[in-house]
Amino acid sequence: MPHSTRFSSLAAGARDTLPMMVGAAPFGVIFGALVASGPLAAWQGQLMSMGVFAGSSQFIAVGLAAGHAGLLVIWLTTFIVNLRHMLYAATLLPRVAHLPARWRWALGFLMTDETFAVMNGYYGTHADTRLGHWYFLGSGLAMYLNWQLWTLAGLLFGEAFPQLQSLGLDFAMVATFIAIVVPQLNRIPHFGAALAAGLFAFMLRELPYKLGLMSAVLIGVTVGMALLRMRPQPQLKRRDAA
Repeated sequence: MPHSTRFSSLAAGARDTLPMMVGAAPFGVIFGALVASGPLAAWQGQLMSMGVFAGSSQFIAVGLAAGHAGLLVIWLTTFIVNLRHMLYAATLLPRVAHLPARWRWALGFLMTDETFAVMNGYYGTHADTRLGHWYFLGSGLAMYLNWQLWTLAGLLFGEAFPQLQSLGLDFAMVATFIAIVVPQLNRIPHFGAALAAGLFAFMLRELPYKLGLMSAVLIGVTVGMALLRMRPQPQLKRRDAA
């Protein structure tokens, strides 16, 4: 049922993102603890969470900084890791293309894996909603504040628990990604892309510098796009018939 006011839509977006926030919490704590035990200052770690707001990239950047990698290497690596957000944006663009630029920039910044999963499901059942961008904003802001909170917790208590990142808490993030991906596998192109990416990630796992993972992503996208193009186009047929 569509929400009738901006606030109710905003609140519903935040509420529906709660399960994702629980999964991201340990990830944020581990990131904060990693910064606390590394070469970066605490304020730099919190600033990274506030300005970058991309967990995977932040972990990679901190690891590369600890290894004294150059700024260009850090920038290129995190850029490649975040390329998946282009696919997210392309998927949701038809829903937000009519919004002013300030809205699109804000929602783009707040886009994460979790927010994309929530919004993709929401637009799937509320295709013609008028206040969907407020729901989007509620989901994104909830994830943003959640990430800042748990990063701060990791920064404050990371030194007290130096082995925090070795307790296996990162499994929560794996479970979260499984919860994100599995509901999306209800279409043949999606399932084929996931199957191809998984198989090649396993077969190419010995390649250095995570090249196997990168290659598997590209192969998965290629397979998904190929299957998508092979599907019949009923809307075009109806339009031609009319």
